[in-house]
Amino acid sequence: MIEHLRKFERLVVAALILMLALVIMLSLLELGWVLVRDISKPPVFILEIHELLELFGLFLLVLIGIELLETMKRYYNEGRVELDVIISVSLIAIGRKIITMDPKEYNPLTLVGIAAIILALFVGYWVIKRTSHSVPQG
Repeated sequence: MIEHLRKFERLVVAALILMLALVIMLSLLELGWVLVRDISKPPVFILEIHELLELFGLFLLVLIGIELLETMKRYYNEGRVELDVIISVSLIAIGRKIITMDPKEYNPLTLVGIAAIILALFVGYWVIKRTSHSVPQG
């Protein structure tokens, strides 16, 4: 019974990997399309701030997808997820939010909450890295 569940789990993860790869490819095509569209508009090769923010957001979205794909591959091959990878994906995602957001649209308490999330993720990442170096491997 357990062996059938493991096979099913690997099948589900393989399907997720394929779908995520498709999403990453579509995101990359979207990024390329937006880049070509923005730099070909007059004045050519000059980007406005909102266009740059859109491009940075799309770029980071592709990067998040790649990190998630790496996590899924590791889970497929090793049957475990590395917590530091999940935290780094979270940091990239919150970084993307910060880059693309307009702070004037949010109340100060929301900004404090975002700062607290960043601090918590950073501390968690630091603790994981620090403890993983002190634990003997083997």
